[in-house]
Amino acid sequence: MISRILEKPLKFRKSFFLLGPRGTGKTSWIKAHLKEIIYIDLLDTEVYTQLLANPHRLVDLIPKSYKNWIVIDEVQRIPELLNEVHRLIESERYLFVLTGSSARRLRKRGINLLAGRALVYHMHPLVAPEIGSSFDLQKSLSYGLLPAILSEPNPSGYLKSYVSVYLREEVMQEGLTRNLAVFSRFLEVASFSQGQVLNMSAIARDASTSQKNISNYFEILEDLLLGYRLPVFTKRAKRQTIQHPKFYYFDVGVYQTLRPKGYLDVISEIEGAALETLFLQSLRAFNDYEELDYQFYYWRTPAGVEVDFIAYGSRGFFAFEIKRSSHVSRTDAKGLLSFQQEYPEAKLYLIYGGEQRYYFNQIEVIPLKEILFTLPDILKGQAAS
Repeated sequence: MISRILEKPLKFRKSFFLLGPRGTGKTSWIKAHLKEIIYIDLLDTEVYTQLLANPHRLVDLIPKSYKNWIVIDEVQRIPELLNEVHRLIESERYLFVLTGSSARRLRKRGINLLAGRALVYHMHPLVAPEIGSSFDLQKSLSYGLLPAILSEPNPSGYLKSYVSVYLREEVMQEGLTRNLAVFSRFLEVASFSQGQVLNMSAIARDASTSQKNISNYFEILEDLLLGYRLPVFTKRAKRQTIQHPKFYYFDVGVYQTLRPKGYLDVISEIEGAALETLFLQSLRAFNDYEELDYQFYYWRTPAGVEVDFIAYGSRGFFAFEIKRSSHVSRTDAKGLLSFQQEYPEAKLYLIYGGEQRYYFNQIEVIPLKEILFTLPDILKGQAAS
């Protein structure tokens, strides 16, 4: 069994939200760590129907003076339940774990309602240290790091089903869009923008819909925790930079599944975006699990000189450039060197597909597989020099 890094929620006997895309292991984590709980599954039709009709019936599922954890799985399906959760936390001091795979309703009605009464944590796909010596870089780049992939005999089929289930159960049932066919086409078109600066008009044209719809669709992806927009880094900028964000699906396997591949496709572009995605999803996971409070960006000059990822926070300031090649030279560090001229305080890392660690002056050159294991120490300032 995989041992997850997430431990913070259990250090306090306080109600909490556990948010994350479906299939990232929220329910498995709860059942592994919390015993003799009351488990209320809102994917169970009978339970869902009963509580949807009358959220006040929640109290009927809890014994009087109950002292252990009460888990409500997929709580976003009935956001009105949060009124009852609020009341029961206040009146009975009950402890709730509220899981969700969509932040859309919770952001508007739930988390604000319970502010201060329930902490918020996030579950991500697996990271390399959780898998340990069994970590397979090439498999991870092809199929991602959803937990089921490790034991799935048909990972490609699993991922196709995963995407289909999300469309059916999250998008259609929640009524997030009126035209599921156009949204499905958008998902495919958006995959061509993986790791790219977003051009909304071009995406709208390719998806045969309006820019307003495209803007709404990207918000839906973020609300469903399926996608992430990376803003440009502009702090103390000496020259104007491009302001449009980049886009990434949350897991490299989901990206690979949605991204059409044909004879004329440039494989290096697909593989380059996959490397960036794997690194970014690990970066975001460690940041959440360790509560490091970094903000993430990319950097680009008007001339097109770029750094893939900037991590900025009170603990440190880092710039990461990702290269798929197994061999790199100083010319591959052009973006990092330009960034250093404007931000000499930043620590610089060139990540590549080779095996050897070395240095270009102040730039540390680290193999991708190695940094996926050592990234937590780097972010916490504990990396070996």
